[in-house]
Amino acid sequence: MSAFFEPQLRTRLRAAERILIAGAGGGFDVYAGLPLALALRAAGHQVHLANLSFSHLYGLPDEVWQAPDLARIRSDTVTRDSYFPELALARWLRLHGMPDTVWAFASVGVQPLRAAYQALIDHLGIDAVVLVDGGTDILLRGDEAGLGTPEEDMASLAAVAGLEGLTERLVTCLGFGIDAYHGVNHALVLENLAALTRTGDYLGAFSLPADSRESRLYLDAVAHARQATPDHPSIVQGSVAAALRGEFGDVRFTARTRGSELFINPLMTLYFTVTVSGLAARNLYLDRLEQTVLMRQISTRIEEFRDELPRQRPPRAYPH
Repeated sequence: MSAFFEPQLRTRLRAAERILIAGAGGGFDVYAGLPLALALRAAGHQVHLANLSFSHLYGLPDEVWQAPDLARIRSDTVTRDSYFPELALARWLRLHGMPDTVWAFASVGVQPLRAAYQALIDHLGIDAVVLVDGGTDILLRGDEAGLGTPEEDMASLAAVAGLEGLTERLVTCLGFGIDAYHGVNHALVLENLAALTRTGDYLGAFSLPADSRESRLYLDAVAHARQATPDHPSIVQGSVAAALRGEFGDVRFTARTRGSELFINPLMTLYFTVTVSGLAARNLYLDRLEQTVLMRQISTRIEEFRDELPRQRPPRAYPH
């Protein structure tokens, strides 16, 4: 039975000794897991950070490669890539006296990505994996009018869904509403969460306390990342950070959102958590991705699935 005053995410991870928090969708998704990592470390868990990477990993020196498609990024890793969220985070961790390794998964299909996950789990002795999505498009099942940017999220979900021997496999999302920028209808996200509630796979939501140590460090990390990648700051993490500061409405924090209207609000500071198994079971096309090797194969198979749909679930207006 769930404890009334304790998020189920915490309850599910209580017995885990070594936890991997992994950004599911690439880019700066791993930053959405940073407050969780800090809190879990403070509670006595061994926590490791990883991310599906958008950077040019294959130009890195041989010594960073732990396994095919799996690179160990540290604060002193040498690269010519100006966009490297994993390296930015590793350098921030070192500035704060924390372990400065951030594991980077190559942007590949399900089969090699799962092998890379398994290699990391075996190397670190991981017993629980938490996939973290910046935004909530990982919660879409495939027949919605807009899917956001599903390829990396679905590669990660399918890869982790096929792993065995873990005590827990969870998905948590931070940044409700942000994916409207990419065409996601959030009334349909809530409908999907309701369906996961019926099967016992929705584990509830809780907010980042704005005055907590974890939130203060998260805000500092986001600001540091923005300085590290001034030409491509994260819209997702910038939105969550703005919401944590109490800003509201059409807040301008990057020229990347020029021409669109944002709606920064307190719901963006909520973590929504579901089980990997329940989310994977409800996805309508995940089985089609199982044998993929390349990320572009995932894109093609999603497009093929969408072309075969007799109809899409239309957007719904949130009535309140």
